[in-house]
Amino acid sequence: MTEQTRLPAGPVLVRHPGETPRERSACGWRDRLISHEDAALNPAAWAHAVDIDGAKPHFHRRSTELYYVLDGTGAVVLDGVEHPVRPGSLVHIPPGVIHSARGRMRVLVVGVPDIAEDDYFPAPERTS
Repeated sequence: MTEQTRLPAGPVLVRHPGETPRERSACGWRDRLISHEDAALNPAAWAHAVDIDGAKPHFHRRSTELYYVLDGTGAVVLDGVEHPVRPGSLVHIPPGVIHSARGRMRVLVVGVPDIAEDDYFPAPERTS
């Protein structure tokens, strides 16, 4: 029988509704479930629960985002193409993709790595 070696466990984190900061963001209102204030825990990713409302087109140069729709319906716009979403929809947004959302929905947004203030870029204005 071979002996299994267990790696040292890192810090764990459990959060409940109402225990996190809530703030206005470019996409609506977000609850920061795991974010920059948790840097000492060295999380593998950050996670926000976002109530989408008036999401502005933007992109990130470093971060990949995953949107998982928890409630509501609408559309996620990726590089100008609208994709309808509903509860259970998952959207993968690589760095450089201009994205926004339409409709009212609650979305779990997971980012790798954490989206820092210096990795948010408004979409360039379109000229016709």
